[in-house]
Amino acid sequence: MPGLKLYSVSDSPPTLSVRLALKVLDLEYTLIDVDFAGGEHLKEEYAKINPQKEIPCIDDDGFILSESIAILQYIADKYSKNDSLYPKKLYQRAIVNHRLAFNLSTYYKNISEYVMAPIFFAYERTSIALKKTNLALSVFNTLLQRQGTKFAAGDEVTIADFSLVTATMCLEAINFDLGQYPLVKKWYSDFKQQLPLAWDIAEVGMLEIREFDRNPPDLSALEHPIHPTRKNK
Repeated sequence: MPGLKLYSVSDSPPTLSVRLALKVLDLEYTLIDVDFAGGEHLKEEYAKINPQKEIPCIDDDGFILSESIAILQYIADKYSKNDSLYPKKLYQRAIVNHRLAFNLSTYYKNISEYVMAPIFFAYERTSIALKKTNLALSVFNTLLQRQGTKFAAGDEVTIADFSLVTATMCLEAINFDLGQYPLVKKWYSDFKQQLPLAWDIAEVGMLEIREFDRNPPDLSALEHPIHPTRKNK
C-alpha cells in the first residue's frame, strides 16, 4: 500500500494533532485505526513498526516516523506549499518549537494526567492534578499575553496550534471552564472559527472523550506494562 499511512486512535490528542495538520495541508493518506482497547499497539506486530508501542506513527512510502511533534515537523517541512505552518526564519521557528515543547512537557502532560488518565486507567481525578492543569493554563495564558498574537506562535496558525488545540479539547470534553484564562479561551475559539474543517476532525475526538468520561470504557483486555488497567464492575 504505497503513499502516506497514519496509525491512529480516534480520540488520541497526539494523533488528532497530526490529522489536523494533514487536513490543513490537504494531503491524501490512509488512516489505519489501531485497537487501543484491545492492546493492539502493545503487540509485537505493531512494535515492528514502532518499537515505542505508541501512537501516532506514520509510514511515508517506507519512511517510518513516530512522535507527533516529529511527525508534524516532518510533514510541514516536506509537504507545505509555504512555511507559514512551520516558519523557516530562526526566531519564528524557535517560538513554534518552544510551544511544541511546552505542550509536551507541561500543557498536554498536565491536562492528560487530569483528564485522560482517570478515563482510560485506574486513576482518580485528583486536586493535585487539577492544580497542575491550572498551572499549565496560567502559563499558556501568559505566553499568549506576552506574544500578543492571534495564535500560539504568531498571527497565523502553525503546527504548534494543532498540538495545543487537541490538548485543550480534552478540557472541553469534561466541561472545564476556561473563564479564568481569557486569552486561552479566545485563542481556542479563534482556531475553531478560522479552521472549521480541521476542528470538525478534533471535535469527533473530543466528543468521544466526553462519552468515555461519562461512561468509562472497560479495558480489561488491555495489559499495559505501566498503567493499572481499568476494569468496569
